[in-house]
Amino acid sequence: MPAINPARCRPNGLRVLDLYCCAGGAGTGYADAGFEVVGVDIRPQPRYPFEFIRADALEVLADRSFLAEFDLIHTSPPCQRYTQAQRIHGNDHPDLLPPTRTLLQASGLPWVIENVPGAPMRPDLILCGSMFPELRDGPYGIKRHRWFEFAEPPALLTPPCHHPPRVVSVFGHGGHIYHGVAQWRRVMGIDWMNRDELAEAIPPAYTRYIGEAIAEQLPGKQDRAA
Repeated sequence: MPAINPARCRPNGLRVLDLYCCAGGAGTGYADAGFEVVGVDIRPQPRYPFEFIRADALEVLADRSFLAEFDLIHTSPPCQRYTQAQRIHGNDHPDLLPPTRTLLQASGLPWVIENVPGAPMRPDLILCGSMFPELRDGPYGIKRHRWFEFAEPPALLTPPCHHPPRVVSVFGHGGHIYHGVAQWRRVMGIDWMNRDELAEAIPPAYTRYIGEAIAEQLPGKQDRAA
């Protein structure tokens, strides 16, 4: 797996639209892979590290003229509806993944959907924090599986998990053991988010891995990067 590089990589001339962007875990991975990133979220995101537009993601996806400015669309629809903890507590959340997919399929652009295991999607790729040796804090690491569905799956394999003997739980209030924000940041490869933002984020390492593969397959990449 590629190492996490704190410095932004050389721009590749491609733009990605980061929908349901939250505080920028996914967007940062694409930036590490060389993409110019524009984020969209219905809530204010004061710590989002790239250009940000406050808007409804579904309305943005319906704007074909706006989408034409991008080479790739990444989406992370809210996952609460599909998580076991929310189901146990009987909490009801909107199911935004199916309408998001419908609009993505109509966009004509390459796209990615990211969500939790068990979401109503095709798991073309499954990533876990334990696949990235950089996402460690001494003997501690992270076990954080996420599914990815693609318009056209890139030539990527799901590496085997190597779950650490001591797992840091990064969700809600940290499960039964709260390890602290500083340690959450280290095992996620994120240094700018607060506790609530970290609980909803994915490590940028995931989308850097994906973004580098997609960038090599997008048509016209070399012409735009010249």
